[in-house]
Amino acid sequence: MKTIGILGGMSWESTQHYYRLINEEVRERLGGLNSARILLASVNFQDVEPHMRSGNWDEVAAMLCDHALRLERAGVDFLVLATNTMHKLAPRIEQRISIPLLHIADATARTIADMGLSTVGLLGTRHTMEEDFYTARLVRYGLTPLVPESAPERAEVDRIIFQELCRGRVLDESRRAYDDIITKLAARGAEAVILGCTEIGLLVSTGPVPLIDTTAVHAKAAVSLALDGF
Repeated sequence: MKTIGILGGMSWESTQHYYRLINEEVRERLGGLNSARILLASVNFQDVEPHMRSGNWDEVAAMLCDHALRLERAGVDFLVLATNTMHKLAPRIEQRISIPLLHIADATARTIADMGLSTVGLLGTRHTMEEDFYTARLVRYGLTPLVPESAPERAEVDRIIFQELCRGRVLDESRRAYDDIITKLAARGAEAVILGCTEIGLLVSTGPVPLIDTTAVHAKAAVSLALDGF
């Protein structure tokens, strides 16, 4: 079994689900008292988020690369970046480390392609929805991503993530807002909707089309890589 390095804390609300899901998958596949070999580096999101908001991505990259290198030196076999948004910096991290990084968008795209789907909705932070570091990765797999049409809807999706879900607040009114946005994406032709922020699965789990929980997909892919090899 390979050792999984998890770079998390962004937020810890979703990182704890990574740990649980990975170990549940290992137990399911191996039985007995088996659990995953994991080393976790958990950053303080309070140190990271202000730089995100100000656009100082160089500082964020420096923080994440430092933690990734610590995990590599500690002996992990590959890295799991336990956040969708920070995959904006995946190329920079990959340049600094010599171990593989299991990209969350690749794992998600492969799952959707295996389902035989092509048009998918995407919810996430403003960066994930509006920049191309994530959507371009989906396009490589032949997928057509759709994001909420209006800027106010995208802003509300982002606000709920940072002001509520990352703080452990799960509100019915926010669930209704997400349900409405997901319904609109389905009406525009989305055959499934990617929950492209690792906290969104805490809020919604069902919809008019399949919901792809990236936390669960990424965790399962990590176990497959740890058990089946590269």
